Amino acid sequence: MARPDKHDPASLKFHTQAVHAGNRIDTGSGAIRTPIVMANSYALPEDPSGVSWSGTDVPLYTRNSGVNQLALQERLAALDGGEDAVVLASGVAALHAVFFTHLRTGDHVVVGDVTYEATWRLFAELLPQKYGIEATFVDTSDVAAVAEAIRGNTKLVHVEAIANPTTKVTDIAAVAGVAHAAGALLSVDSTFTPPPLYRPLADGADLVVHSLTKYINGHGDAMGGAVIGSRELIQPIKSDAMVDVGGVIAPFNAWLITRGSVTLPLRLPRHLESASRVAEFLAADPRIAYVAYPGLAAHPQHELAARQFGGRGFGAMLAFAVDGGPEVQNRFVANLRVVTSAVSLGHDESLIVHVGTEGPRVARYPDEFRRWGHLRFSVGLEDPDDLIADLDGALTATFDGSASS
Repeated sequence: MARPDKHDPASLKFHTQAVHAGNRIDTGSGAIRTPIVMANSYALPEDPSGVSWSGTDVPLYTRNSGVNQLALQERLAALDGGEDAVVLASGVAALHAVFFTHLRTGDHVVVGDVTYEATWRLFAELLPQKYGIEATFVDTSDVAAVAEAIRGNTKLVHVEAIANPTTKVTDIAAVAGVAHAAGALLSVDSTFTPPPLYRPLADGADLVVHSLTKYINGHGDAMGGAVIGSRELIQPIKSDAMVDVGGVIAPFNAWLITRGSVTLPLRLPRHLESASRVAEFLAADPRIAYVAYPGLAAHPQHELAARQFGGRGFGAMLAFAVDGGPEVQNRFVANLRVVTSAVSLGHDESLIVHVGTEGPRVARYPDEFRRWGHLRFSVGLEDPDDLIADLDGALTATFDGSASS
């Protein structure tokens, strides 16, 4: 058996990587954890004439790199199985960094027709209007539709492993084959499917994006984003989007997210198990109009999700609606006593947000989303029995006890 070394992340199993990757004993204080270094600048060598003022590998200026940023990047690269990583101020900053760095005027992109709102606006409005980048929105669960949308100038295919908010699942390996056959890159937003649930690079993705604000931090107290991939693809993102555009993460946020990531292997199974129980409860309740969750056998991509995620789970995000109009959805949310009404996801506490039937993206949603709207539900770390009891109680209060529980 090969002997593991905490300074060689590749020699470690996932749980051990989450503890040790990127961490260094502080030579000044002797602290066994990389401390928070709240510095803008770092001391230069006696002769700085050979220093690269845009370098990103050695602490120089925090917009280029800092101690906490470097530590987090090393850890994330190890956890996702990449050669390198770049961490930025938010998940949207990470998405923009990929598009800004690897696309040019006249390029074409194929992007999922159900996607995060900021991604939608970047490709539907901002990048076409400002930079002449064309985008075609397609159902990325249909590999043939992705292939049909490819053009001679297609440079990037961008998908979400589990789509936000409809929970549609994309076959990453199949789409990677289509993209690479056309000479295009494949970027995957894997925020809903953090490691160890899924590592898209292993299925052929070129770049993986995470909103670190969500599961990897896990505590709802720090914002950040990351891109993981090969050094060849990550280094230009560091040079262009981080150094020269300045989307850098704050040292304190990088430290908080590094600390949060230690417990990711322990937190994630609880999220996944509880989400499965909650989804089954909701799907069996006649007061619920529909439930969208890949772990349910009725989900259109259930078998794909089971295969792609290796039986480890189906994510902890689900969408559903109670049987009624917007006022009924709002009354249900107001009646919850444990679940918190707030945006974001992947926190320790369960979060729910009511989204209506308006907006340009909604036209591409499934029929049930357009009819009832949806409640996007991020299942947290509470006891699942408490969550189910809270949902049941809110349903009973909403319908005045007229429906069976």
